[in-house]
Amino acid sequence: MPGGIMSDNKLPVSVKLGYGVCDLGGNLFFTVIGFWLLNFLTDTVGLAAGLAGLTIAIGKIWDAVTDPMAGYLSDRTKSRLGRRRPWMLFGSVPLFLTMILMFTNPALFAGAGWNPAEQQTFLFIWATVLFCLLCTAYTAVNIPYNSLTPELTQDYHERTSLNGYRFGFAVIGSLLGAGASLPIVMAFPDKNIGFSGMGFIFGALMLITALITVIMVREPMTQAVVGGKGFFGTYLKVFKNRPYVLILLTYALHITGLTVVMGVAIYYFKYIHNNESQTTIAMVILLLTAMAFIPVSVVLSKKIGKKLVYGIGMAIFAVATLMLFAFGHLFPVSFSFWVMFFAGTGFGFTYAMPYAIVPDAVEYDYLLTGERTEGAFYGI
Repeated sequence: MPGGIMSDNKLPVSVKLGYGVCDLGGNLFFTVIGFWLLNFLTDTVGLAAGLAGLTIAIGKIWDAVTDPMAGYLSDRTKSRLGRRRPWMLFGSVPLFLTMILMFTNPALFAGAGWNPAEQQTFLFIWATVLFCLLCTAYTAVNIPYNSLTPELTQDYHERTSLNGYRFGFAVIGSLLGAGASLPIVMAFPDKNIGFSGMGFIFGALMLITALITVIMVREPMTQAVVGGKGFFGTYLKVFKNRPYVLILLTYALHITGLTVVMGVAIYYFKYIHNNESQTTIAMVILLLTAMAFIPVSVVLSKKIGKKLVYGIGMAIFAVATLMLFAFGHLFPVSFSFWVMFFAGTGFGFTYAMPYAIVPDAVEYDYLLTGERTEGAFYGI
């Protein structure tokens, strides 16, 4: 979006670090769920692949219901901690607990005669209910957290810088989720206990990083005007914001493709190259490369614009994905590693840009309406 509110107000590095660290936990969640949950449900719990996929689909549909509600309600929250931080504070503990439970196999509590094939209905209900609870807890932390960005600064380029810090931490979280998950699981004598241990460790990190942000970041003490529109009126206004709708549609396609790649990567290396552990190597290559290119994307966006940088990144990632799944089986695994490096350059460009563009659309809405409804925009 051209222009944007410019100012000389620079955020202290301590605020940028304090804000950014929460997304270490946020992207740790995204990566662990994206890479490992489906595989955990099918190969460890013993849930049929179709039912496991349905569990995750139901969780995503549930997300589509709870995310807008969390955004709408956080816009209207009034407390001495502000509008966003109370949600993060009280949502982080359930997130920790449900993360442990999600990766705890019911077989741990069953008798010697336990047979997953005979317990498919129970396992499906167990997995679906837990996943919806986990997604709800994550929503309670993540939607208000995202909504903080346009509140902390109205400077066009400073928002890009703030998100650059954020996604530096995000890549660290992704690296932990992709690179440390399997080693943690295998460090335990029993794989079932290993997954529970992984859930505990990663859940604790999500809790700690959210609390650090709650402590280190102070919301600006302004009287936010949210307007008198109800839930549906608020979101009707949101969808009239053309710049926002454009970035929303683009991001929806982007995140759908990324989620599919994450979900099938472990199966690709396990069944095409016959080595599950190579998934970790591939993901570390992808994410380290992305980490290196995030600062490049921030600098480049100031020269050619955020939209163009985002488009270049998506194009690179799309080409790399096609190369991997169309030709990867024809070559040694080293080919796949080089493709993941190539994909990482595009991934680095796409990492921060959407979250730097959305605040610009939020400011555009504020200029038109005089209302502050950041949560509504981030709740979709």
